[in-house]
Amino acid sequence: MGFRPIPAAISVALALVICFVIPVPEGVTSDAWMLLGMFVGVISAIIGKVMPIGALSILAITLVAVTGVTSETTSGAINDALSSFANPLIWLIGAAIMISRGIIKTGLGERAGYYFIAIWGKKTIGIAYSLAITELILAPVTPSNTARGGGIIHPLVRSIAKTYDSDPEKGTEARMGKFLALVNYHCNPISAAMFVTATAPNPLVVNLVAESTNMDINLSWGTWAIAMLLPGLVAMAIMPLVIYMMYPPEIKETPNSAEFAFERLKEMGPITRNEYIMLGIFTILLLLWAGIPEMIFGAAWAVNATTTAFIGLSLLLITGVLTWEDIITERSAWDTITWFAALVMMATFLNKLGLITWFSNMLETSIGGLGLHWALATGLLLLAYLYAHYMFASTTAHITAMFAAFFTAGVALGAPPMLYALLMAAASNIMMTLTHYATGTSPVVFGSGFTTLGEWWKAGFVMSVVNLVVFVVIGGIWWKILGYW
Repeated sequence: MGFRPIPAAISVALALVICFVIPVPEGVTSDAWMLLGMFVGVISAIIGKVMPIGALSILAITLVAVTGVTSETTSGAINDALSSFANPLIWLIGAAIMISRGIIKTGLGERAGYYFIAIWGKKTIGIAYSLAITELILAPVTPSNTARGGGIIHPLVRSIAKTYDSDPEKGTEARMGKFLALVNYHCNPISAAMFVTATAPNPLVVNLVAESTNMDINLSWGTWAIAMLLPGLVAMAIMPLVIYMMYPPEIKETPNSAEFAFERLKEMGPITRNEYIMLGIFTILLLLWAGIPEMIFGAAWAVNATTTAFIGLSLLLITGVLTWEDIITERSAWDTITWFAALVMMATFLNKLGLITWFSNMLETSIGGLGLHWALATGLLLLAYLYAHYMFASTTAHITAMFAAFFTAGVALGAPPMLYALLMAAASNIMMTLTHYATGTSPVVFGSGFTTLGEWWKAGFVMSVVNLVVFVVIGGIWWKILGYW
């Protein structure tokens, strides 16, 4: 993606207007307001795709360092600008993306998908659930939801649809491909919501919640996974049925699917040494992330989530499943580390300089003035936050721009902090359902041509409502049982 001058001009104009035209509000420092201007300009540039997000992040780091809005000294300013590169959450997601390369390189993810299709694929709805189970199993160690949904699952969908002559170019997409493509896509936000390491922005949510609560709430990998387990499984179980009712496939019986899957498995050959190693390391990662050794042997056996990721990555390098060449050419990982560090840094200093507190107080005052019960008031905030994603083409940009203020305001209005943190975390993934540009997986699946734009948006809105109800009702009850609120 090259430089886009018109969106760039709009972004610069927005930043300049905030910094130099709009008066600094009472209760806000000039440095905080200047940083807000730069932040809005960067988020606007990300939305407008002025440049690749990594390039924009380098510019953001440079602006913070040059303007000195965070420190009185130049050395302090550059230290602040680069401070988030030491954040363990950022390296957790970067290392996990590198690990996910092993899932793709060894073919383990593809093999798992064909196994499930062979077992449950006698009906089209069975194939749909096979895709959902595959997505769910891969999610904990595949923080690129695009790689998971678009790079692993979607090729399976296209192969199966082709086998049953369901082809958009022939006008036969309704035979099966439309249904499976929508299931393929809507698995993605649900699985992303279930694990910290299932999509890149989730650790950003963890970081923002921790900062907003002065570290009172620290969503560990295990805490997040346990909290999202029941509502996530319920949402995943319901989703294919909802899509089936909306867009029923013309072909409902698929007696040849097992034969098709076994043929593909035969082509892949026997399970390789590297697949066995990948499976073993996958298991080790899950055990450590879930805190199983600590539960059995005590606190001395606890392993930090980022340390766990580096253990897994090191084992993959030692065993030769991944090479250093694989690591240095895993562009998405290094890109994520760069933009993640820049956006976390800006969000952190907006909070430290008091801007988030000021904005959340405004939200609290405006909604609190309606005299609503905290559940209704925070419900309005949650809906506004989720459906604002129609205006965003990046979940990261959306979360960075809005999460902290909306979360802080909700807590101030009386929402139990842990309950609201989990609901906001779920909403940060549910919003991916909405549009054909909502996240990286969207254009991959939509671009295959199995659905029209209207069908996509209709399914997206319906699934956003279904998922939100599941996480509010089932999640709320589950979290009450767990003692989270």
